[in-house]
Amino acid sequence: MSEKIPNNRVAYGKALVSVGETRPNVVVLEADLGKGTQTVLFRERFPERYFPVGIAEGNMMGVAAGLATTGLVPFASTFCVFASMRAVEQFRNSIAYPRLNVKVVATNAGIEIGPDGATHQAIEDIAIMRAIPNVTVLVPSDPVMTMKLIPMVADSMGPVYVRIGRQDTPYLYDESTLHLEFGKAVLAREGYDVTIIAIGNMVCRSLAAAEILEREGISARVLDMFSIKPLDSDAIVQAARETGCIVTAEDHNILGGLGGAVAEVLSAELPVPLVRVGVQDTFAESGDGEAVLRAYGLTAERIAEAARIAMARRDGLRRT
Repeated sequence: MSEKIPNNRVAYGKALVSVGETRPNVVVLEADLGKGTQTVLFRERFPERYFPVGIAEGNMMGVAAGLATTGLVPFASTFCVFASMRAVEQFRNSIAYPRLNVKVVATNAGIEIGPDGATHQAIEDIAIMRAIPNVTVLVPSDPVMTMKLIPMVADSMGPVYVRIGRQDTPYLYDESTLHLEFGKAVLAREGYDVTIIAIGNMVCRSLAAAEILEREGISARVLDMFSIKPLDSDAIVQAARETGCIVTAEDHNILGGLGGAVAEVLSAELPVPLVRVGVQDTFAESGDGEAVLRAYGLTAERIAEAARIAMARRDGLRRT
């Protein structure tokens, strides 16, 4: 990737244009947020394949469903909070239930969007979308992954929900070596003392936490669980078996999101101590994005502390 892309939503906009160049059946819909979602880049290149529906997210899902029945591949974009709640009935009944080939790529996820406040900070969307049958749920962590993922989404069949953040994101991967497969976690860092499973903007913080722990002599494995549904249960069970304890990290409510999904697997397959880092079932305040993340414990330091707690619980169980 020769051009430095600052964040995942810009990567999405650029990936859409690239996808549009080689896939003439791809069309884009947006609900008065073309600049916010960066779908405006597709409009500039393919205005005849771009459909703005105004502030009518439910209607956008219905239009996308209709376009999908004609053989087109609609990408419908708005903010996560609107896609997962304002338009969820239409998405569920008109897209997921008939398994139509619609791709919903929603931006401005989590509390990192700070100043927009609780009404726009989507902390429930993963829980909502992964509970709907027939839906693939994906959360890319850096621009390289986003650029690789969007063509895969375009070529997949059936409903897909992609969750994308707004803030600038460091590059974590090399495009020449990154391999992605739905239902398979990416091993971002090897380790044997504790496993940190993270998504989205918390992957870079989990890698920073692993650096903190390394200075203490603790080896932390980091799994990028970009595919929430299908979930890589095998990687979770293997991590539980090999490290004996797990931390999850997400910019989402700890109820129903990544932490909930991992807990479901562990409780059924191999129970081990689990500490969930995320929004602790509360609405967040408005403020600078990084300050809000710090205020609610979504930091590398908190992830490192969670790892120490998980290890202590594991060691306590081993002594009994």
